[in-house]
Amino acid sequence: MKLRRRRERPSLPRTVTELVAEDGSRVYVVGTAHFSDDSKKDVVKTIREVQPDVVVVELCQYRVSMLKMDESTLLQEAKELSLEKLQQAVRQNGVMSGLMQMLLLKVSAHITEQLGMAPGGEFREAFKEASKVPFCKFHLGDRPIPVTFKRAIAALSFWQKVKLAWGLCFLSDPISKDDVERCKQKDLLEQMMAEMIGEFPDLHRTIVSERDVYLTYMLRQAARRLELPRSSDAEPRKCVPSVVVGVVGMGHVPGIEKNWTTDLNIQEIMTVPPPSISGRVSRLAVKAAFLGLLGYGLYWMGRRATSLVLSLPVTQYCLQRASTARPHK
Repeated sequence: MKLRRRRERPSLPRTVTELVAEDGSRVYVVGTAHFSDDSKKDVVKTIREVQPDVVVVELCQYRVSMLKMDESTLLQEAKELSLEKLQQAVRQNGVMSGLMQMLLLKVSAHITEQLGMAPGGEFREAFKEASKVPFCKFHLGDRPIPVTFKRAIAALSFWQKVKLAWGLCFLSDPISKDDVERCKQKDLLEQMMAEMIGEFPDLHRTIVSERDVYLTYMLRQAARRLELPRSSDAEPRKCVPSVVVGVVGMGHVPGIEKNWTTDLNIQEIMTVPPPSISGRVSRLAVKAAFLGLLGYGLYWMGRRATSLVLSLPVTQYCLQRASTARPHK
């Protein structure tokens, strides 16, 4: 069936971009909106049409758990941002990067609450469909999220971090399903990207452009010629071009197309720069603020607890007995 599919011209959704490697391997990149039922259908249709050898998704090992969780669990997880999640993010990424990750999770939770839909449905569909294709491999194609957040934080000035955090904290605009589906149009997406570049160009470079390079590199690594099985050792080796399906956010598709034929070096975008002076100052300020709030909270709770205990009748009775039993000079 896979060989027959290779000889046919597949009928693909309009959100699919076809790329060809130097050895003839073909990569079908499905551009998706992360909160979209239509994107899930596009992924399923593409994988069934082309019967790929490899499926690559825009996930890293730190987000792979969403592939095996059901929609209801993910929906609940996205809505609940607990202190435990904050501590885990801080341990994993550092103070500033962890706080920024939680703020971005808040944005995701806001969209989740508005739409009643858990993110990453297209990746879960890709995982399910890949398991149904004979000999199909499933690859994680995104840069590890701690590297992305640390590089993003290092690229911003102190006041840019404050401005970004402020905007994310007070995000409350209503979002409709039509808004999400319009994100699948390249013209609207490019307009949104242009607005982001104008305000936070360094953030766009680390979160979007650098990941475009990484995703392109991983797709090209997956698009290698395959050796066909031999009936005996005497039979000569025969290789055929591979077929790959990539599932990425629509915002990454233009960058992948742009980088497809260029020489790529991912070593530079995998390094985490040392913290700047402003970064160290901001981390100390955050820690001081956190400790100050914690200390004030403990002090306030202590005062409340003391007042409550002293107001109890049994406490007043004991104090009265103690004062009357004290010897007089």
